[in-house]
Amino acid sequence: MNPFRGWWLGALLLGLTVVSPLRAWQEAPPVDETQEPAQPTLEEKVEELDQKVRILQRQDELEKEAAAEKAKTATGVTSGRDGFSFKSNDGAYVLKLRGYVQLDGRFYSGDDERPATDTFILRRVRPIFEGTVFKIFDFRIMPDFGGGTTVLQDAYIDARFSPKIKIRAGKFKPPVGLERLQSGTDILFVERGFPTSLLPNRDLGVQLFGDLAGGNVSWAAGVFNGVVDGGSGDLDGNDGKDYAARLFFQPFLADNGSWKGLGFGVAAITGDQQGTLTSTGLAAYRTPGQQTFFSYRSDGTAAGTVIADGERFRLTPQAHLYRGPFGLLTEYAISRQEVRRGTVAAELENTALQVTASWVFGGEPTYRAVSPKKPFDREAGTWGAFEVAARYNRLELDDDTFPLFANPASAAEAAEAWSLGLNWYLNRNVRIYLDYERTTFEGGAATGDREDESVLFSRFQISF
Repeated sequence: MNPFRGWWLGALLLGLTVVSPLRAWQEAPPVDETQEPAQPTLEEKVEELDQKVRILQRQDELEKEAAAEKAKTATGVTSGRDGFSFKSNDGAYVLKLRGYVQLDGRFYSGDDERPATDTFILRRVRPIFEGTVFKIFDFRIMPDFGGGTTVLQDAYIDARFSPKIKIRAGKFKPPVGLERLQSGTDILFVERGFPTSLLPNRDLGVQLFGDLAGGNVSWAAGVFNGVVDGGSGDLDGNDGKDYAARLFFQPFLADNGSWKGLGFGVAAITGDQQGTLTSTGLAAYRTPGQQTFFSYRSDGTAAGTVIADGERFRLTPQAHLYRGPFGLLTEYAISRQEVRRGTVAAELENTALQVTASWVFGGEPTYRAVSPKKPFDREAGTWGAFEVAARYNRLELDDDTFPLFANPASAAEAAEAWSLGLNWYLNRNVRIYLDYERTTFEGGAATGDREDESVLFSRFQISF
């Protein structure tokens, strides 16, 4: 190849590379540096402004949604005479901290034959945890440290589908006794009356309940493990279950008139229970001073031990009236139980009655205790409310109980008690009791009647 020819071609290509852009620059029209850039049209300005407004509106919506969500989950804290409460703003979640403490004094007189120890005792020490989750589900947990022992009294959950129908599951009071269903802070005397001794205390089960006719009618029905008279339980010793039902009327409650405190009803609980030599399924009964005055025969042998052996049925008509300063509560209880000792079986029926009346100065009595019109305030010269109370109650054992199923030399056939009380309500949270109760017995001693029991009770109570 001719080298001069290659050199010539390279020079030609280089010239084209330089000359082509230069020609294009020369042919391009001159730029007027003084000319202003094109201004947006009115339509473009409106569109741009509209877009900015839309962005600001969306930002505002997002901020409001975030604030609303924060408000739902925010927690409000309150404290007062009803305890301490943590609550979400929408009310869907609530936690309440409550509780009460009772210091009792028991002082016996005339106890020569059966000495009893005068003592102070922490009768109840109960912190209470209550709350709500997801608006309609409530819970309650209440342990008790009274008497130097630890017992779980309440542990249940409620589902409030409507005022007419709710469901409760866990450990709680079966819907039976009128005085038993009162809180321990609201009872009129330091100790409950004899009808409560024949009825269940707390049990595990499931219950349906609700209010009808604006609260004028209350109903409840449930199934439970089954416990002895006056007893509580955490487990079941046999496959038998108890079935309870209660219907209670307060015909003037919704009217909120002078007779709104009238209430009356009936409750029953029945089931099949089988005892054993180590767990008889039968209860002993105590005096108001908490001394045992009746128990069934039990020596650890099949021939000498009485056990529950079949149907147990309890029935209790009940009523209360609170009108002006006057209060009245009455209850009758029947406890019927099939029992067996060795090869001998029987059906025994025990009964109990109480009538309690009170008169309040400086407040009004209710089933939920007294709220003073003017709480105690030394500087203001107000003293709270005072209540004078009297009670008659009696428990009778079936005549067929003696002598085969109980020893008449140590188990009384009946107990009858009269009580007088003075209660001082300093405010909704602090209360002082002073009661005197005298109990007489039929039988229960080798020489005849058991020695009378006379007890002076005191109680200092704080609840919140």
